[in-house]
Amino acid sequence: MQAETKVVVPGPCPCCNTDIEYLYKTENIPYFSDILIISAICPSCGYKFVDTQLLKHNEPARYTLAIHTEDDLSVRVIRSMSASIEIPELGVRIDPGPVCQGFVSNVEGVLDRIVEVVKGAFRWGTDIEKENATALLADIARVKTGTFPITLILEDPSGNSGIIADGVTKEKYVPEDE
Repeated sequence: MQAETKVVVPGPCPCCNTDIEYLYKTENIPYFSDILIISAICPSCGYKFVDTQLLKHNEPARYTLAIHTEDDLSVRVIRSMSASIEIPELGVRIDPGPVCQGFVSNVEGVLDRIVEVVKGAFRWGTDIEKENATALLADIARVKTGTFPITLILEDPSGNSGIIADGVTKEKYVPEDE
């Protein structure tokens, strides 16, 4: 375990070329690993960058955790930019893309991120999409009260993600096309 460190590196914003600060911070996640969190926010154009990386090499991994109670919402979730998240009971799958951000959060934080995206459907969605969004938000509210059990699946080909909890299943991740 290493001591927490912070380093600030100036550099240009990739969107507007304004000088911004990139923060590199190490943190120890007990029973997991030391991680590097890289972040930057441009005050001019609003560009945001966040990534997490393990400071040791890991094999591709798939984590599965059953969420049954309100206490399960506090389980730590570390997602790198290369990881996908799936919650089959909600019909939710979040795949990495070019603007994907890594994060360190908990199950409730993952659900809150989904809620924010789903709320966008009310601004641009069709009537059926709005109806589906309403049902999904109701299901997420039930998850948060412990009355709707779900399964959280985190898959990372880089091995730089994880779910830290008793009862989590970790196995080697093999992409479906292999």
